[in-house]
Amino acid sequence: MEKEEFLFSELSELKKRVDLCLAPKELKARIDQMLIRINRMARMGGYSTEYEILSKYVDWVTKIPFGIETKDVLDLVSAKKVLDENHYGLEGVKERILEYIAVRKLLVQKGTENEENSPIICLVGLQGTGKTTIARSIAEAMGRKFIRISLGALGSTLELRGRNRTDPGSEPGQIVKALGRTGSFNPLILLDEMDKVSGEKGLRSDFMAILLEILDPEQNNKFRDHYIDFPIDLSKVMFIISANNIGSFSAALLDRLEVISMPSYTDSEKEKIAKDFLLPRSRKQAGLSETDLTVDDALWQSIIRPLGFDSGIRSLKRILDGIARKTAKQIVDGKVKQVKITKDNLKTYISGYI
Repeated sequence: MEKEEFLFSELSELKKRVDLCLAPKELKARIDQMLIRINRMARMGGYSTEYEILSKYVDWVTKIPFGIETKDVLDLVSAKKVLDENHYGLEGVKERILEYIAVRKLLVQKGTENEENSPIICLVGLQGTGKTTIARSIAEAMGRKFIRISLGALGSTLELRGRNRTDPGSEPGQIVKALGRTGSFNPLILLDEMDKVSGEKGLRSDFMAILLEILDPEQNNKFRDHYIDFPIDLSKVMFIISANNIGSFSAALLDRLEVISMPSYTDSEKEKIAKDFLLPRSRKQAGLSETDLTVDDALWQSIIRPLGFDSGIRSLKRILDGIARKTAKQIVDGKVKQVKITKDNLKTYISGYI
């Protein structure tokens, strides 16, 4: 950048922040030119609007973790331990994830790792079957930062790609924001509820085209967010997709996905999950000890199916959370010292029990 004396300290501060960040030289040079332009406008007495736009732009650019990456943990024993600790059952799903990690480890060892050959995992299953939690476990097993983007809440493709920085209230898209929030250039990003992006046929096609650009390794190494307006390499990001079904996916997108079906839980699996995972968590969240709340073993079938069959465990979790909250209230009110759920008092603790 040519030598420039800044008239105001605010411009000097922006220059310092740009110099200290890890953004590519080309992007820094572009911002430097913007600073020179604003400084010259300031000499003529008008720069406030331009300054506000550039200040906000610098804020976002300096939040992008250029060059900052976590190191992948490709240990199968450790990964299996994490998956088993967080999930009961789902053996086929866990085996496929371990295969993915094993292949990645071999490619790294042989120096032939190629992001373009890495499959994009798509987890498909009914609500509550563990799609989000299994994605979070994959991130934990591999030592990657995790973030979830709910596609069902997006009403415009600009929410993924960002808006032009000169537009009022403009910001980067959700992908760039995810990099900033995780502080890593290679996080695991879960694109959740992809089948719910839009019911509008034209808008759905636009979403599918942008998602293809984001996910396709041949294109995403130069992803351009409208707000940042600079190529950003997404090839090191690990994307996982989740959906209830894939019927609305475009053929081009499906061609790049490896679909893994999430099975429904059996009643015996739900009982094991409730005893070993859900009830201890519900007690902990409610501030209860193991002796404060216990459940008669003969009642688990009634707790699992109070209102009929449910493919997942989300409603089961809600039931146990409700039981724990009611127990906590009774203990605080001094009505009881501890609670054991029995056939006689079950209806009292489960709302809507039939």
